[in-house]
Amino acid sequence: QVQLVEVGGGLVQAGDSLTLSCATSGGTFRLYAMGWFRQAPGKEREFVATINRGGDTTYYADSVGGRFTISRDNNKNTVYLQMNSLKPEDTAVYYCAAKIITIGRDHSQYNYWGQGTQVTVTS
Repeated sequence: QVQLVEVGGGLVQAGDSLTLSCATSGGTFRLYAMGWFRQAPGKEREFVATINRGGDTTYYADSVGGRFTISRDNNKNTVYLQMNSLKPEDTAVYYCAAKIITIGRDHSQYNYWGQGTQVTVTS
């Protein structure tokens, strides 16, 4: 059973930056593609970014492309989400998730989830 723990959320102003981290345990990290998703109040969970097992392929939602960067450190079993130029519409609970083998944008294909971390961006 893989456990994921996200940290790094907080309350920031528009234009600020935040870095989320997701530490994993209980599994072989390098076997999993990793993703970040978010869910705002009253909205469905949406894809943010994903990274393949080797860390050399990434995909982003159009809404965050050019502002967010996903990365991973397979030696530390950790995936990161660097968020720059934050906007109020980025406000949500951010979740990291692990998916066996293949990279993907569909949250229903992810096998393990963290508990989420709140990001709030004020204008």
